[in-house]
Amino acid sequence: MKIIILGGAGESTKYVYNYLSKQFDIERVIIEQPVSSKKLLKGRVKKLGYFKVINQLFFQVITSKILRLISKKKIRSLKKLLDLDSSPIPKEKCFLLASINNNVALNLISQLAPEIIIVNGTRIISDRILKSCNATFINTHVGITPQYRGVHGGYWALVNNDKENCGVTIHTVDSGVDTGGVLKQGLIKVEPYDNFHTYPLKQYATGLPLLAEVISTKINKEAFNYMDRSYCNSNLYYHPSFSEYLFYRFYSGVK
Repeated sequence: MKIIILGGAGESTKYVYNYLSKQFDIERVIIEQPVSSKKLLKGRVKKLGYFKVINQLFFQVITSKILRLISKKKIRSLKKLLDLDSSPIPKEKCFLLASINNNVALNLISQLAPEIIIVNGTRIISDRILKSCNATFINTHVGITPQYRGVHGGYWALVNNDKENCGVTIHTVDSGVDTGGVLKQGLIKVEPYDNFHTYPLKQYATGLPLLAEVISTKINKEAFNYMDRSYCNSNLYYHPSFSEYLFYRFYSGVK
C-alpha cells in the first residue's frame, strides 16, 4: 500500500520517518511549516485570554528553554538508548508547504492517492483534506485519549497523579482534536531524572512499534480492533503556564 507522512517541522517527524522507513516504503513526507507566531498567539488569546497566554509564554520562553538546556546531555543519551533517530529525512522524499490544509496539499494528496497517511505534529486537519482521498489517516498522540487530548499528555497525567494513564495513543484521525478511534495505547515508565522534555521521548519510543503494528494490520487488509474508551472522561489540555509549572514542580514534584 502507498504510504505518505503528513508532518510538522519538528524533530518528532524525523523519529517517525526513520523508524517506519526501515519496515515500509514511505512514498513522500509532506512537511508543514510552523504557524506564524502572530496567528498562533491570536488564536490562543481568543480561546484562553491574555493573562493565561502571557503566562504560557513565560513558561515556553524561559522555563522550557532552561529545562532543555540543563537536560541536553540526558536527552541525547536517552534518544540513543531509545533508538530515536533524528537524522534528516532524505530531501527527495520531502515536500514543504505552508499549511496542510491549503490547495497545494489537497492537490498533492489527490495526485499521490495514498492508502495510508501517517499524521504527526500538524495543525488540525480540515474535513476537505480528510475526504480528499480514500486513505486511512493515523496519528501518534503523546497522551492517553480521551482523558488527555491536546498537548503534553504525559506531563498532565503526572500532574493529575494519574500514572496509569501516562502514555501514548495510536488513533485514526477525524476533524476533532485527538478524538479519532483508538487503535493502540501504551504506558511509559517515569524515572526521577525525567522532565517535561524527556516524557515525549519515551512516549514516541513506546508508540512507534504500536504504529508499525497498526500499519501492518492495514497492509494485511485486516480489520482494525478499536478500543472502547467511551466510558472515559474526555479532557483537552493546553501548554502549561509559568505559574502552573512552578506550582506543580514544587507541590507535586512533577518536572
